[in-house]
Amino acid sequence: QVQLVESGGGLVQAGGSLRLSCAASGRSNYAMGWFRQAPGKEHEFVGAIDWKGSSTYLGDSAKGRFIISRDFAKNTVYLQMSSLKPEDTAVYYCVARGQSTNDFVDQHGGSWGQGTQVTVSS
Repeated sequence: QVQLVESGGGLVQAGGSLRLSCAASGRSNYAMGWFRQAPGKEHEFVGAIDWKGSSTYLGDSAKGRFIISRDFAKNTVYLQMSSLKPEDTAVYYCVARGQSTNDFVDQHGGSWGQGTQVTVSS
C-alpha cells in the first residue's frame, strides 16, 4: 500500500505556469502518473513515469507543455505545467500503479491521492 498527497494547485492566468507535487509514503518501486478530471468529464490521462524514472509518457493534451519527473530521495513526483489554458482546469490526481508507463492505459486502478484543484482563467 502507498499513500499519496498532492499539493501545488491553485488559480493561474492563461499562459502561466504551475508545478504540482505528489509526496508518497510506503513502497517507492511503482510507476507514477497523473490523471485529471474536469466537471462533467471522465478522468483524462496526463502523464506517467516508470518505476526507475527512465521513461516518461505524456498524453496528447500535455505534450510540449508539461513535464513529469520524480525525485527518489524525496519520494516525490512532479508535474511541471507551462503555457496553461482554460481547458486545463480540472482536479489533478496523482496515481501509483505497476512499474511501467504501459500500466496507465486504463483510467482505473492503483493508489490515488485526494486530488488538487487547478483553475486557469482566461
